Amino acid sequence: MKTLQSLDYLVFIFYFVIVTGYGYWVYKRKQESSGSASHDYFLAEGSLTWWAIGASLIASNISAEQFIGMSGEGFFVGTAVAAYEWIAALALIIIAVWFIPIYLKNKIYTMPQFLKTRYNDSVALIMAVFWLFLYIFVNFTSILYLGAFAIDGLLGGGYLHLVMIVLMVMALLISLGGMKVIGYTDVIQVAVLIIGGFATVYMALQIVDQRINHVASGSAIAGFNTLMSQAPDHFKMMLPKPNNTDMTAAGQLARDKFLVLPGIAMYFAGQWIVNLNYWGCNQYITQRALGAKLETARKGILFAGFIKLFMPVIVMLPGIAAYVLHSNGQLENFSGSKDGAYSAILAFLPAGLKGLAIAALTAAIVASLAGKANSISTIFTLDIYKKYLNKEADEKKMVWTGRLTIIISMAIAILFTWKDILGIGGEGGFTFIQKYTGFISPGVFAMFILGFFWKRTTAPAALVGLILGFVLAIFFNNYAINLLGNENFLYTAYLNKDGVYEIPFLINMGWSFFFTVVTMVAISMAGPKVNPKAFEIDKAMFKVSNNTLVLIIITLILLSALYIKFW
Repeated sequence: MKTLQSLDYLVFIFYFVIVTGYGYWVYKRKQESSGSASHDYFLAEGSLTWWAIGASLIASNISAEQFIGMSGEGFFVGTAVAAYEWIAALALIIIAVWFIPIYLKNKIYTMPQFLKTRYNDSVALIMAVFWLFLYIFVNFTSILYLGAFAIDGLLGGGYLHLVMIVLMVMALLISLGGMKVIGYTDVIQVAVLIIGGFATVYMALQIVDQRINHVASGSAIAGFNTLMSQAPDHFKMMLPKPNNTDMTAAGQLARDKFLVLPGIAMYFAGQWIVNLNYWGCNQYITQRALGAKLETARKGILFAGFIKLFMPVIVMLPGIAAYVLHSNGQLENFSGSKDGAYSAILAFLPAGLKGLAIAALTAAIVASLAGKANSISTIFTLDIYKKYLNKEADEKKMVWTGRLTIIISMAIAILFTWKDILGIGGEGGFTFIQKYTGFISPGVFAMFILGFFWKRTTAPAALVGLILGFVLAIFFNNYAINLLGNENFLYTAYLNKDGVYEIPFLINMGWSFFFTVVTMVAISMAGPKVNPKAFEIDKAMFKVSNNTLVLIIITLILLSALYIKFW
């Protein structure tokens, strides 16, 4: 595997200087204009433009989880994994039109604050702790591990721990400046990851044409056509239902793919819960829009949704390219591991472009780490420290508490990632994140969606729903098969690679959410017809401007075209 050359280091250093220099400039301007106000630090209240909000949403979302994890799923499954990106575009329309107006009208700045305002302190505190654990032990650790693993491979190996530290230091430098610094540096991060990402894809397709078709000067179009002709099964959005009686290698491969992406069934189950919960009920994401005016927030969110349509090109196609090259014996020193697919492609890139690709990968990782750190800091400081530990804390004390929280959370993440204590590398990074986030997503989304739109929902119902959603997710994942069998009207379990029956986790999420909602409705029926804490909803809140409507229509047309093409 080719290692980095001098030009690659120069390109990467240039990226590092630009991002940190711009971040410092934004930080100094912020200090001069607004001092140390806590809302400015945590939310950049009112200072992010629509394009900065959209760019920050994408930069925070696109990380090692996508570049490494989704590229790995592209290697393994193909375009079916693009559902996470393309359904996200549709979810963002729903959130921009119906969720954000409720947040902004009720001056909601954090997700635990939403739960306190709509339900009570107990629900808010429990969820604040839940979110902190999830962000630190699932998201933070997986982003760090996958990113360091990929970059270490490009450096020739042996630098994993050093890379971890460098990534965290870069994220620390940005996140200590607060949400405004993160938001505006994310604009550069997105530009770098998109330019570097598309450049990588273009070169990867040329390499496929050169290596497979044996031509001197490869064509990206010819390379893409080669992918479609040599891996037609990798360009299908809907995977066929596999057979448990097929004991061949092909039969097992079909089952393993279906367990990750269970065909059309996932569109009636977990896929919506994953996306609506992630984009609409997640401090890490919604925080970017909560300090803005409604029209600005909407445009930013829809801009992010538009960009999401193109993300699979950057994060998925390299994985399919790696699959075709590997199938033809063109990837040396590659074990066939999903999470190594992206690094294997980057190894082919020429000097300079490889540095740009690594800068794009680093931009994605650092932006996500910084955004996650800010969310951890915001939740702990505003929803735990200020309310329960030091109610008299002034603005300056809160900002410094937030910064200390960032440092501690980063130290914990490095500790658990140092030797991959959580086993992130074993499951595949993308699956690891989706699966374990799925344990709390059903209960959380049930609380939010009923809290938004059903005035009768009560706090006891929300508390039961939160706990029940978690318990049901564990039940379907670990115990349902032993008690209910391998197949019934709820699900079909499939033999995994270890010879054990398993239910697709997206199906688990769907049923966990369904039974949680039913239970919450039943409990709420015993309460008043209108909960005193219910939000007042005015239909005028959901009316969109003509400019916003045009963005929505363009996104829907493009999304429809993509599904028609790759169905």
